[in-house]
Amino acid sequence: MTVLSRPAFVLAVGATSTALSLSVLAGWQRGGSLPERVVWVSVGVVLLISAHLLPALIREAPFVVRSTGSLLWVTCLATACYGHAQFFLFAQQHAGERRASTVTAVGIAEPGRSLTVVMSERATVTRQLAFARAQRCARDCPVLEARRMTLAAKLDALDGERDDIRRSQAENDWVTAKRDALRADPVTPRLAALLGTTTARVDLLSGLAFAAVLEGVACLLWTVALRSSPLPAQATVVTPPAVAPLPEPVVDVPRVTQPAVTAVTPDHALPTVSCETVSNSHEAPDDPLSPLPVADAADVDVTQLARDIAAGRVRATVADIRRHLGCSQARAVALRRQLAERNVTA
Repeated sequence: MTVLSRPAFVLAVGATSTALSLSVLAGWQRGGSLPERVVWVSVGVVLLISAHLLPALIREAPFVVRSTGSLLWVTCLATACYGHAQFFLFAQQHAGERRASTVTAVGIAEPGRSLTVVMSERATVTRQLAFARAQRCARDCPVLEARRMTLAAKLDALDGERDDIRRSQAENDWVTAKRDALRADPVTPRLAALLGTTTARVDLLSGLAFAAVLEGVACLLWTVALRSSPLPAQATVVTPPAVAPLPEPVVDVPRVTQPAVTAVTPDHALPTVSCETVSNSHEAPDDPLSPLPVADAADVDVTQLARDIAAGRVRATVADIRRHLGCSQARAVALRRQLAERNVTA
């Protein structure tokens, strides 16, 4: 079970538990004796669980199994919705009766006779009174007058009794209308008037709608909760190859020793040039990785000029140095001074 399917599983269990309670109560209300109630409850529970779990169980089945299972699922869903609708109608009826029982007629005495009997007697008295008033008084006038007064009083009494009966009937009619109004759901009569249908049809349709929504939510939640969680992809651990450290390069720097310059006497007649041995040895540093020192341009020129003087190609004068190197007067003077410091003469 994945992390996302855990809330769906909890909601699915809650929806199925609610639907099971509805099925148990509906089956209990259908049956008469105890065995009948037990059978009705068992059938409702089996059909309800099948309606909730069939979509999730046959999702990965072959096509034939899915087709048959879908047909059975629709049938189970219809029977479950029918049972839920029956429970809703019974519950609405019981709630209406309890609301109607709160309305009672207070202060109205029940009449002893019906309105029909009173009106019949009143008609007789009215006829007698009219006959008495039509008689002429020839003799015994007081007796006739007393009869007229008696009939008139009796007629008034009957009128009062008639009014009481009508008032009692009006009160009973009001109580009956009030109870009828309380028996129905407050929304149902208004919705029935809006749709132009009866209250009973609206009650039936609302019960079926509640049942269908509950069953649909439960089926969807079980489908989400029981879906197979994908296997996590195994992470490939890449171990980098061991890289051996590169050995530090060892550079052998040979010791460079410049050869000593000795005086050479040429065969042809030239002035004798005697010069002392000039040795310029550059010792290599102890560190083999340190670069060799680089001589500047002046040292190179002085060294080359000393070799040329020793070979007799040029004399150690400012004019010859300037002519030999093609440099300026100041440069030639500086080179001549450095040659003098090295004791190079020609």
